[in-house]
Amino acid sequence: MLTINPEDIPVPKLHGYILGSVAPRPIALASTIDGNGNPNLSPFSFFNAFSVNPPIFIFSPARRAKDNSTKHTYENAKEVDEVVINVVNYDLVEQASLSSSDFAKGVNEFEKAGLTPIESERVKPFRVKESPVQMECKVNEIIELGENGGAGNLVICELLLMHIDESILTESGAIDPQKIDLVSRMGGNWYNRASGDSLFQINKPVGVVGIGIDCIPMEIRNSAVLTGSELAILGGVKKIPDQLTDKQDSEGYLLKKLGDVQDSSQITEESVHLRAKEMLQNNEVEESWTILLAYYNYKS
Repeated sequence: MLTINPEDIPVPKLHGYILGSVAPRPIALASTIDGNGNPNLSPFSFFNAFSVNPPIFIFSPARRAKDNSTKHTYENAKEVDEVVINVVNYDLVEQASLSSSDFAKGVNEFEKAGLTPIESERVKPFRVKESPVQMECKVNEIIELGENGGAGNLVICELLLMHIDESILTESGAIDPQKIDLVSRMGGNWYNRASGDSLFQINKPVGVVGIGIDCIPMEIRNSAVLTGSELAILGGVKKIPDQLTDKQDSEGYLLKKLGDVQDSSQITEESVHLRAKEMLQNNEVEESWTILLAYYNYKS
């Protein structure tokens, strides 16, 4: 394994390792305005939500590593303590990327990127009409993390007003992850699109305390077929299900569930674990437990 001491490598190389490792990162398309009323727009992937009550977002317009200069967004937020955070979806990503160009101070990135500024209701900076979610915020604090190139500047924002395009909502009023079609940053020039097959669900262990992987019988834990994730699903049950106690019943159950197995001589640990794996992939957790337990009861 490659081990890196941040003090031993150039900042740009460390930057690349961090961006490649801490990913995917959501993107804040931040709209600010300077003391003279000039608008600015730029995307930042050092961004996330950190509190709901109060609703707090933080993004970081870091110092440029190449020359240690500061970004216009950072300068504007110090002059006018307001910002609009616009989320970036797939339809918007190329224009958001274009707005990150190192334009001279005073250049209007809305115009350069072909985006539509619309007036905010509670703050001075404009919203991006094309963004499906626009969040008007006040800047509570700016924390400067260093004075050298690459140092971050944490812009801590409090949400004042949130605007959501109703076309991205489900019938129940929640944001539909397929409809919002968000994108995120990876390392280098890579992005990630959060839609289609890249989306999946995991039931949160809220109100249910699972048995844990350590309580799974050792012969199952040592499976050459089941992954750590699949063992975690098995370990998420409240208790190990009741098992078949009669060997003959276990044999009959295995022959029925294995399908293509013709007789008991073809019942192997691998075939059972493969079938259990398939059941887990189909969210048949209890059935997966049952076939595993039936096998070890049959073999005992």
